[in-house]
Amino acid sequence: MLAIQTIRDETDRLRAALEARRTSAPVDEILAVDESRRSLLVQVEAMRKDRNEASKAIGGAKDAEERQRLIEAQRAVSGQLDALEADLREAEAALEPLLLQVPNLPHADVPLGGEEDSVVILDGDGATGSEWRYDTPLPLRQHSMPGAAQEGLPHWEVGEKTGLIDFERGTKISGSGFYILRGDASRLQRALIAWMLDVHRRQGYVEVYPPFLVREQMLVGTGQLPKFADTMFHAEDTDLWLIPTAEVPVTNMYRDEILDIAQLPIHHTAYTPCFRHEQFSAGREVRGIKRGYQFDKVEMVRFEEPEVSWGAIEQLLEDSLEVVRALGFKYRVLRLATGDLTFASAMTYDVEIWAPGAGEWLEVSSVSNFLDFQARRANLRYRDAAGKVHFLHTLNGSGIALPRTMATLLESGYLEDDTVEVPEVLHPYLGGDAVLHPAR
Repeated sequence: MLAIQTIRDETDRLRAALEARRTSAPVDEILAVDESRRSLLVQVEAMRKDRNEASKAIGGAKDAEERQRLIEAQRAVSGQLDALEADLREAEAALEPLLLQVPNLPHADVPLGGEEDSVVILDGDGATGSEWRYDTPLPLRQHSMPGAAQEGLPHWEVGEKTGLIDFERGTKISGSGFYILRGDASRLQRALIAWMLDVHRRQGYVEVYPPFLVREQMLVGTGQLPKFADTMFHAEDTDLWLIPTAEVPVTNMYRDEILDIAQLPIHHTAYTPCFRHEQFSAGREVRGIKRGYQFDKVEMVRFEEPEVSWGAIEQLLEDSLEVVRALGFKYRVLRLATGDLTFASAMTYDVEIWAPGAGEWLEVSSVSNFLDFQARRANLRYRDAAGKVHFLHTLNGSGIALPRTMATLLESGYLEDDTVEVPEVLHPYLGGDAVLHPAR
């Protein structure tokens, strides 16, 4: 949520940001309601002051007649004050749902435009340890990474040939968009989760295991509600929703609390399944396990002082890239354009890996700085050394999402004997096994 003062003082900037984001928000209605609210507040505060002074005068009245006259005069205006206070409460109640419809303001370095206008800031190859950072970010349409050529089989063919992915029975159980991992693919999924959590623990993140169902206000806090209710699953006749990402329960762990500055920074990592009610079109874009209603992900969430959050997003990106590099993937990092930012983000980096069999880039992590946007919605605060209370800055990034990671591992490691080589870092998590064997 943006501060109302920001909307008042930077209205032109907000309008430009909405245009850049290719969205809308009720700015004029917010300003009108806010103006009415402030006018009512002035009147209410003046009448409350008069009431306090009248109470003092009544208490100091010298005789009963004068006291009674003052009491009667106060009764005459008390109804007015009650009505004004009711109008003020109504205006304040009307303002909050309007504010919840306003997205965050993009950082000045976020490129203008849609998905096609995002820029590449670096690319690399985890297998060789090489990496190139672009001093001048490269327009996405101009990026062509040496060695990122299509070769081998797409993961859905590997999965069917080896029996490691059972699409038919997954669809039978739950419908389209679902699948079953079998045999060593199931073990690989567990291995990846355990290894990623261990990596992030070594990076300084404290592991948590949060609920997968949350109350509605938790989704308001992180920005998914009220705008994106149709993209999530709601448990009928309850106040509970299936989480779209671990960001939701973990960010809300400290809602309505005032943390001490000595507790900061707080860094958490969590594994959760994620549930998203997205609309999928048919065809190659959604073939295999790249997109689905249910998927696993390891997430990182950071709570920071405002002064350090822009440095923190760079570290968060590095923490995500450590996973990608160790798995030996070819990768690139995009700085998303304004039209591709999430509702709550001020800046987002997308980490993409090259899937050689399908011949495409797959996003496996989004690393975002939300500034105080989520903190205002979830009332996340801290008290500084001088005793002053501030809103925290929140950040999160995937470390990383499992389905596309699995897909790329199957494509890059597939051998002619229907086994699949896996990266060395995973061998200890697979009981020392270096390959996945067919599951038939």
